[in-house]
Amino acid sequence: MRPSGVLDAVLDWYSANARDLPWRDPECSPWGVLVSEVMLQQTPVVRVLPAWAAWMERWPTPPDLAADAPGEAVRAWGRLGYPRRALRLHAAAAAITAEHDGRVPSEHADLLALPGVGAYTAAAVAAFAFRARHAVVDTNVRRVHARAVTGAAEPAPALTSAETRLAVDLLPADPETSARWGVAVMELGALVCTARAPRCPQCPLLDECAWVLAGRPAHEGPARRGQAWAGTDRQVRGRLLAVLREAPGPVGADDLAAAWTSDDAQRERCLAGLVTDGLVEPLPDGRFALPGT
Repeated sequence: MRPSGVLDAVLDWYSANARDLPWRDPECSPWGVLVSEVMLQQTPVVRVLPAWAAWMERWPTPPDLAADAPGEAVRAWGRLGYPRRALRLHAAAAAITAEHDGRVPSEHADLLALPGVGAYTAAAVAAFAFRARHAVVDTNVRRVHARAVTGAAEPAPALTSAETRLAVDLLPADPETSARWGVAVMELGALVCTARAPRCPQCPLLDECAWVLAGRPAHEGPARRGQAWAGTDRQVRGRLLAVLREAPGPVGADDLAAAWTSDDAQRERCLAGLVTDGLVEPLPDGRFALPGT
């Protein structure tokens, strides 16, 4: 899919339509990029923006975060969801402080070795913070590739080796252009080639898109189910963590019990899970606190 005309079309579209996001500012630190990538996993940009700004004001460098209790990271995470990400960021900050003199490493292998940093995040930070040539493949990128190149309405349920190879094959040879291409395709998937109601007439790949040329065939795989929330363990865990985040100190079992009264067994199961995940610390006196606070 990558004759020069297609490359130029996507990059020109990005130049005219990219959102003004603080972690895309050339002056943003690699730490700011890493924080944004962790926060953006499964969380919309509109919710991440205020949380990212508050986080960077409080902890502008990895040593700043590493010096604070991990529970404070969980508290600051607020309602972004999947709060184990806060613990992973804290662990990464501690490792960066101890092993890299407080600076986010630029090498992909060193990034991948950080606690809680997986293949996607390592590639994204290497590309977006250090302008290295790495394929950055998130859900939006996979959807653009699936439609524009393979003609499928949706990508596979999980990232495949074929998708990764395709993303690598599409990378421009120049590292700087490669990094810009990566974020441009990601933005195209987020704003135009969306999962529902894609805005095909506004897409710079309209005349090249294999899916459009094939008549926009419907998705043939299993239907994608939305994630339920009400009454789930995720909701209960969120309620329990909210009590702990908002309290000035440790809280008693009765306070946690009041957060979810409809199913005692579910509440206790969720509390035990939070303890196992390191998000809640049981104290000797029977109370509970965020870790290290």
